[in-house]
Amino acid sequence: MAALAAAQRGASVTLLERNPKLGRKLYITGKGRCNVTNDCTVQEVLQNVPHNSRFLTSAVTRFPPEAVKAFFEGLGVPLKTERGNRVFPRSDKAADIIDALLRALRRAGVSVVQDRAVSLRREDGVLLGVEGENGFYPGGAAVIATGGVSYPLTGSTGDGYALARSVGHTVLPPRPSLVPLVAEQDFCARMQGLSLRNVAIQVRNGKKKAVYAEQGELLFTHFGLSGPLILSASAHMRDFEKEHYYINLDLKPALDEEKLDKRLLRDLEENANRDFHNVLEGLVPRLMVPVLVELTGIPAEEKAHSVTKAQRRRLLDTLKCLRIDIKGPRPVEEAIVTSGGVKVSEVNPTTMASKLAPGVYFAGEVLDVDAYTGGFNLQLAWSTGRAAGEAAALSRTENRGGSNP
Repeated sequence: MAALAAAQRGASVTLLERNPKLGRKLYITGKGRCNVTNDCTVQEVLQNVPHNSRFLTSAVTRFPPEAVKAFFEGLGVPLKTERGNRVFPRSDKAADIIDALLRALRRAGVSVVQDRAVSLRREDGVLLGVEGENGFYPGGAAVIATGGVSYPLTGSTGDGYALARSVGHTVLPPRPSLVPLVAEQDFCARMQGLSLRNVAIQVRNGKKKAVYAEQGELLFTHFGLSGPLILSASAHMRDFEKEHYYINLDLKPALDEEKLDKRLLRDLEENANRDFHNVLEGLVPRLMVPVLVELTGIPAEEKAHSVTKAQRRRLLDTLKCLRIDIKGPRPVEEAIVTSGGVKVSEVNPTTMASKLAPGVYFAGEVLDVDAYTGGFNLQLAWSTGRAAGEAAALSRTENRGGSNP
């Protein structure tokens, strides 16, 4: 996006790509379907950025979701909007987005070179160009859009952080965001593969302060928890070194305690001569039954008519507030996005230009910004890429009297 924006402003652009093909990370977004953006307002985009959202206001306002949709449809990719306002190619193929961008780059005259940028060559504070493993690329402006450190097999191995540090930038330690969570309790592993829809969670820290609450879908895994609800929650759990986090899981958010108690009483009365575990199967998925038997302390073979009021209360509390303590996140390599990166106070929020090194610009995940799932992270990539590319092209026009290296 940055290369295309710069070329469309008249700059001569070389795009360095370390992979044999462009867009490897785009291929895996949205489970291979590419969740291009979220069909929402600028304000809603920013509300889905838990960290440094104010920094993004200018870039997202100038290239909002509506403009992103028009951009890709203008490149010949019909789009569709699904649940949660997620926008995908109508074909459900990420390759269509990549191919459209490649065609646009060719039309704009962008030179694509397979090489890995290793350093920025500067003299007396002026950028001369970029040193690659295979050669030197002269130019008065460079946009660093190398991503973070998640999914390293796609080429995101932190190269941009090294380039930023080399010109004096502060790089906040990269941490996983939108990442599955490792649970302390072993009962999660016993429910491995179980997906729950329409459940609610509340994340609390060691001081019992709620840091996140939402309703949606989660998945039990061999190590703990995953799924859309958990990935979004992880973005708020930023300090495992100092904090202990736990999740309160509400399995029946549609029923308050009074209504749920009436439901339990009715189920127990209607199945008075059946075993307790049989009654549970009408309340929760079968994989969860042995776990609830253990957590409530009610014997599986206890007859429903023998369940006491106190036991019913324990069941109610467990259904409404199942506590899961979190050891920490899965490795950053498994995260959808990287939190941390180039400190945004050192970057111009309008142009994405470095405040420390003239001619250097940043775009996308290399910056210390990250958003929730739902197309928001790609929206940030498009917006910041567009801003950086346009500003880089304009800076060369202004500084060189019309020439555009």
